[in-house]
Amino acid sequence: MQRSRSLRPSGRRSPYNAHGERHHRNVTSGGARAAVFGISDGLVTNVSLILGVAGAHPAGGIVRLSGLAGLVAGAFSMAAGELVSMQAQRELLQRELEVERQALEQSPVAERGELVAIYERRGITPALAKQLAEMMMRDPETALETHAREELGIDPSSLGSPVVAALSSFATFALGALLPLIPWLLGHGNGALVASIAIGGVAAIGVGALLGALTGRSAAKAAVRQLAVAAIAAAVTYGIGRAVGAST
Repeated sequence: MQRSRSLRPSGRRSPYNAHGERHHRNVTSGGARAAVFGISDGLVTNVSLILGVAGAHPAGGIVRLSGLAGLVAGAFSMAAGELVSMQAQRELLQRELEVERQALEQSPVAERGELVAIYERRGITPALAKQLAEMMMRDPETALETHAREELGIDPSSLGSPVVAALSSFATFALGALLPLIPWLLGHGNGALVASIAIGGVAAIGVGALLGALTGRSAAKAAVRQLAVAAIAAAVTYGIGRAVGAST
């Protein structure tokens, strides 16, 4: 019996399916993008906030409260932003699809001509372009999907999910923001400050490496970039905290 190509001998799933085609991740829901930005923003935002407040040398409870407030406020803000922006984008695309649907119903000949012209611009012969256009126009839903892809560059079945994006953003922002806060939930003073910096740095490297792996880029370069961004933001806010704390 022939072994399926979808599984490697070790039992791990192969990046290729049974037809030898590479598997692709589903990135159209908006959840993956929101999750990536969420954990990165949560980490950078809260490590900067915590170090900025800690730089003024207040009581540990104040740093803890500031970190918790940053986590909750930031998570809700990110989720609300994703929900509103994704919903607005979805409604805009749906409006454009409805305009295209009406055009197909009212002017099918003209729409067929547009499709023929698109195919001809791509190098297909006029006769074949006309044949393909006629085939696509036979079914209303196929015609709408084809025109949406060719004219608008969108897939009617993959407009993104505002709820998925919002939940992903909320959860991952909260996770990223929680990491540098953990030392302050367990202690205070310089020990908590050093631990928060260390956790923030390690987390930034991990997030950067994950981003690199997800996008197919160099994990090392992505990790260094993420660490640099977090370090610069944290250093600036810590310096401001020290300056403001020393002057009051």
